[in-house]
Amino acid sequence: MQRLRYSRYFKIVFVLLDVAVISAVFVSFFLKTFPGVHTSELWEQNVFSIMLLTLFWILLSSRTKLYSVARNITYTIYLERLLTHLFIFIFGILLLAKVSNNSFLQQDRSVLAATLLVALLVEKSAIFFTLKYIRKRGMNFRNIMFLSDDPSTKILRNIISERKDYGFKIIDYPASQRGDFQGLIDFWKRNGIHTIYLSAEAGGFSSDEEYELYRLAERHKVRISLIPNVVKNHFFQYDLSYIETQPLLIRAKFPLDQLTNVALKRIFDILFSLAVLLLVGIWLFPVIALLIRLDGAGSIFFRQKRYGFHDEVFTCIKFRTMRVNEESATKTTAPNDARITRIGRFLRKTSLDEMPQFLNVLRGEMSVVGPRPHMLLVDDVYKLKIGRYAVRSLVKPGITGLAQVNGLRGDRGNMDLEMHKRILADAFYVKNWTISLDLVIILKTLVLIIGGDKKAQ
Repeated sequence: MQRLRYSRYFKIVFVLLDVAVISAVFVSFFLKTFPGVHTSELWEQNVFSIMLLTLFWILLSSRTKLYSVARNITYTIYLERLLTHLFIFIFGILLLAKVSNNSFLQQDRSVLAATLLVALLVEKSAIFFTLKYIRKRGMNFRNIMFLSDDPSTKILRNIISERKDYGFKIIDYPASQRGDFQGLIDFWKRNGIHTIYLSAEAGGFSSDEEYELYRLAERHKVRISLIPNVVKNHFFQYDLSYIETQPLLIRAKFPLDQLTNVALKRIFDILFSLAVLLLVGIWLFPVIALLIRLDGAGSIFFRQKRYGFHDEVFTCIKFRTMRVNEESATKTTAPNDARITRIGRFLRKTSLDEMPQFLNVLRGEMSVVGPRPHMLLVDDVYKLKIGRYAVRSLVKPGITGLAQVNGLRGDRGNMDLEMHKRILADAFYVKNWTISLDLVIILKTLVLIIGGDKKAQ
């Protein structure tokens, strides 16, 4: 097993850093509010407040999983978790200020809360990206190996190979030695293997070989992680539960199966879409329409049938970015596609061609955030190839989505592999939806619009 010298101490260090930031902000505000007034009673009152809020911060982290951060977590998911934690913590500060007799908190609670929000957001983000940079440079890595070679394994291997910042180092094991368990043990010791990734369907091992593999891995303290089959979706439909100590797999309940969450998301969609259309669309739409007219003949809008909620077909509205052609419903966009107009290339790069879809949102056909709707032809092809593909239809399609802000868009490279990765992101969104996750995805979308999405075409 790989010896981890420092990773085990990261959580303690991170907690201490957070406590230090919280204390530093409180103390600096206190000294600024009461210059020269340092009575023991006043100090005791505020030290007690800091201790109380620090305890609240630590206890809250067990609920928000702020410190249970896997090395392979993306910043989108981490930021969603962090913002949820921060907003609950800030609410706790405001509540304490309201009910306590602490004159300091009552005077500066709003400014104090805002400062804490910014300071902790900057500090936690800096730590996150510092760790990513360290791992990308080849430090703080985990030695891993694969013992199966099915489609699910290939997708995971591809992801790990591309994302060096996750800090995984793949050690290839010769396929010819799969049945040699003594050779496998020597391989573990020689390469300091931390984790074995194995297909959940045993990866071609017999039942006796599988039992021996698990026994030896436990004995030599090598972890085994199972990779579910991406072609099937059974694991996605179940959650682990218990009756006393007996584990059970029970039918999963997705967040947007609950009426309150559906209503919350719909209210947000309406308010956000109205705000965008009234504040931006009212002047931007005429400008874009004029540019499209000047760039060539054809309609301003492009309408195309797409699958929506529960596979109901609706008409998706976009600004036209291509010259009028007969392949728009049968041919996806290719790199340097000759059909794209000059203004169309700009609209695609900035995602402004999607703006009319806020009208689809108001009509209830789409959501601001959700799985991106594909051409009917694309959906019909991949529904037969990917078993989990239908999960996308359990929520309304979105103008932007988790897959898109993580760079999983476009028709480049190995399309089957990229589509599998895109569907995995959509499935994660369906199962882990929160309103804060929607807000983070929107924030990242705005960043991509301003900076230009390199994968847009």
